[in-house]
Amino acid sequence: METVCSPLLKQYRNILTELNNLNEKLVIVSLSDDAKKQMDEQVKVLTDAAKTIEGAIEKAKQLISEPAAMSSANACDWSLPLEESDPELYAIIKKEKERQMKCLEMIASENFCSQAVRDCLGSCMTNKYSEGYPGARYYGGNQFIDENELLCQKRALEAFHLDPEKWGVNVQPLSGSPANIAVYLALLKPHDRLMGLDLSHGGHLTHGYMTKAKRVSSSSVFWESMPYRLDEKSGLIDYQKLAENAALFLPKLIVAGFSAYSRTVDFKAIRKVCDSVGAIMMTDMAHVGGLVAAQEYADPFECSDIVTTTTHKTLRGPRAGLIFYRKGVKCVDKDGKEVMYDYESKINWAVFPGLQGGPHQNAIAAVSTALKEANSDMFKNYAKQVRKNCQVLADGLISKGYDIVSGGTDNHLVLLDLRKTGIDGARVDFVLEQCNITLNKNSVPGDLKPFVPGGVRIGTAALTSRGLKEKDFEKIVDFIDEGVKIAKEINKLPEASTTVKKFKEVCLNSNNKRIADLKEKVEAFALSFPMP
Repeated sequence: METVCSPLLKQYRNILTELNNLNEKLVIVSLSDDAKKQMDEQVKVLTDAAKTIEGAIEKAKQLISEPAAMSSANACDWSLPLEESDPELYAIIKKEKERQMKCLEMIASENFCSQAVRDCLGSCMTNKYSEGYPGARYYGGNQFIDENELLCQKRALEAFHLDPEKWGVNVQPLSGSPANIAVYLALLKPHDRLMGLDLSHGGHLTHGYMTKAKRVSSSSVFWESMPYRLDEKSGLIDYQKLAENAALFLPKLIVAGFSAYSRTVDFKAIRKVCDSVGAIMMTDMAHVGGLVAAQEYADPFECSDIVTTTTHKTLRGPRAGLIFYRKGVKCVDKDGKEVMYDYESKINWAVFPGLQGGPHQNAIAAVSTALKEANSDMFKNYAKQVRKNCQVLADGLISKGYDIVSGGTDNHLVLLDLRKTGIDGARVDFVLEQCNITLNKNSVPGDLKPFVPGGVRIGTAALTSRGLKEKDFEKIVDFIDEGVKIAKEINKLPEASTTVKKFKEVCLNSNNKRIADLKEKVEAFALSFPMP
């Protein structure tokens, strides 16, 4: 400021000095009228000049301060909280938060993560580009990012009780589906064969799902797939049939794992099948990862070559994925030479650059702190409670006459078969949602209509995170039962029974008192529990 205005200030000071001198002369020296008049004119000229310079200085000050003011205003805009900077979006998020608090969240693939996990997701880690792996990044400035990723790897192995000499982990997958596809990309050639549990029998899209008309998932587009299924009478995986079909199909990889199977997978049986046909065994433990970490579910690592998981289901972390792979000595050949596992380099390449670009380091940080939580006694108690609550849920539904696929549960979910009740999963799903209970319609073995399936899948992980115990789930059984009865009652109306679309229209437009009453009870019940 001083430097820019110095010429004006110098001129201004000179004028003020001259004015002071003239004023002193006017006071001290006796002047004739003409001389005094002439001096007054000089004073006026100098005073006008001073005012002009004062104006110029003020303008210069404004010009100098405006960019700073603009910069300050912009900085202020960037630092405003969402509530002030984007009220429209803030209102949407606020409504979603209220919905979560007022609802009973029973979708088996959902959970509520901790404040620490959410802090990581919204941290400065989101700003950094980090293509590559620790110690081998494409960009600079990744020294602390490397620390973050290495810590996450370390915690992943610790959380699942793995020897770092025998197991490694890639923590960069964006979710479970990319993790699965990355494994196929790493270990299979195009059109190699894989087998996975059929979607309608509890499997997942990425386990090779296809229909007669279409190859639905990329896992069936780029590779040849054949499903294995449940025994429809017992509701359990038919391991004998899997062995027979594998002997004919000769897959290079068999996926153990599920999306809607409530029983413990016999990993040893699947390992035996893999060994009989020379297949790689990959376990997708996405749904039970948290239970495995807490040692509340069978350990897939004992039998598997590869284990994938999401981190946002029973593990209670952010939306991300992990790939565990065997490393070290695989076997000793006939000449006594050690044969080493080669999964690490192949999987790392498949994740980046084969499938993904720069990893989401904010999510990796969030996974890291979730894994730290999973390695605590508090989490182990949580996982135990998840299973206890699910057992009460299954027993309660059975006591009311409902059919449960497989007759019960060993984990965090129940697959409710509604076909004998005269109503389908799509209609029950919709009615319960109107009553603030969210679960999901789901196929059951023998279903012929995938978009109007015969069952619903119900999980206990999210509500256990809110502190619900066995007695609370006894009450929830009553809520679900009431919702099913309401759905059946509405479906008796001629205008509702033709299609699911018509059914939904009737529900929304009828101002059904039973729906309103159940919603009120559910909302009051849900709000009595805290949100993590």
